[in-house]
This record gives sequence, C-alpha cells and structure tokens, in this order.
Amino acid sequence: MAAYFIAQYVVNDPKLYREYQAAAAPTIQASGAELVAFDAAAETIDGKPPGPHTVILRFESTEAAKAWYQSPEYQAAVGKRLASTDGFAVISQSMNLGA
Repeated sequence: MAAYFIAQYVVNDPKLYREYQAAAAPTIQASGAELVAFDAAAETIDGKPPGPHTVILRFESTEAAKAWYQSPEYQAAVGKRLASTDGFAVISQSMNLGA
C-alpha cells in the first residue's frame, strides 16, 4: 500500500535549508520515491499550519518510506531541515482506517 511522507513547515534559515535540499534530493531519487508536491506558498483553507512550505513524497509502502527516512544518507541531511525550519512531518498510508 502506498505511503506518503508529508512535511509542512516555515523556513527560518534559507541558506541552511538550501543545503538540506541539495543533500536530501539525491536520497529521495535513490529511494525511488515520487515527488508529488513541493509548494513554498501553500494556501491554508482550514486550521493553523506551522508554515506555507508543503512537501509530499510518495513511496511504495510505509516500510519504504521509513527505510528512506532512517537511511544513513538521509539522516546525514535531515538535521539541516530540522535546524532551519519549524514544522512537522508525518508518514501516512494511502488508506488506513485504523483499529
């Protein structure tokens, strides 16, 4: 079942964030993920998100998404995103009705 990595945040340090993007992009490509959306000015229509940046990656499965996120290559980059932004990231299955 497909799974999605969804991140939404505000960028506080554009220079460090660009370094993150340069380091993360090859890991995304190598993982086989599909970039579904990258929007630096997402429009909020309900609620209060942390910021306008929205990224959605599609993976074959939750396991594939977690393998990418936990990979040494991505872990070497993710600290730059965490240091340069405020927000959140989740992994969500395409259809999960819960327990």
